[in-house]
Amino acid sequence: MFNSTPYTSYIKHLFTANTLHGTHSPFVYDLIDNVIYDKSPKDVYTEIEKQRKNLLDDERIITITDLGAGSHYNNNKQKKVKVIADKALKAPKWAQLIYRLATWRQPKQILELGTCFGITTSYLAKSNENIQVISVEGCPQTAAVANQSLSSLQIKNVNVEIGNFDDLLPQLVEKADQLDFVYVDGNHRKEATLNYFHSCLEKANENSLFIFDDIHWSKGMEEAWEEIKKHPTVTLTIDLYTIGLVFFRKGQVKEHFKIKY
Repeated sequence: MFNSTPYTSYIKHLFTANTLHGTHSPFVYDLIDNVIYDKSPKDVYTEIEKQRKNLLDDERIITITDLGAGSHYNNNKQKKVKVIADKALKAPKWAQLIYRLATWRQPKQILELGTCFGITTSYLAKSNENIQVISVEGCPQTAAVANQSLSSLQIKNVNVEIGNFDDLLPQLVEKADQLDFVYVDGNHRKEATLNYFHSCLEKANENSLFIFDDIHWSKGMEEAWEEIKKHPTVTLTIDLYTIGLVFFRKGQVKEHFKIKY
């Protein structure tokens, strides 16, 4: 059945979102001006995008283990790497924004749920090569390609954990001293997304940033995003349509922004 939710939601977003000059919060204004709207070229972009191109040319066929909500484009078990890379990798615009957000926040550790082929993972790792990135991937063969990408880029500060998010996340949360940067890009179901949010909350602090991918992917994801916004510990959210940013800043009036990007 054709899913119109992303299209109708995007039109609504265009008509209701603000630009930089429609934002009156000093914190959000600075974030938009210096991070979100930063269009300056960076060497790391060129380096990682070369690896993306390699994946887009990769004719290998791998077997997919899909533990999430599946795909809107194809659910065959066997797929070419190049096809997955074309459809599933986060576009440069968004992967590079996530890199800038990590560089801006300078967390002590990064947790990513959903490695895919390791392109966004590489951007996260390059934000600070002195911190550890833990990335969880449910598909062993996808994770193997990701590890090859990381190796090609000589990235050594990433640990790819393979398994079901539901099984691994509680263990990772228990081991973590704090979770100050979390990127959730996997299992696009309402219940699962909310479970990940609540699990990670256990180690969140007032400086934490949680990023949720594809918040308008489906009706269920939109419902999950609305519940996250309403949570009493959440004081600020920014809806960029493709991703949603969640902050826990104490002493701030609860605010929700929609920003054009």
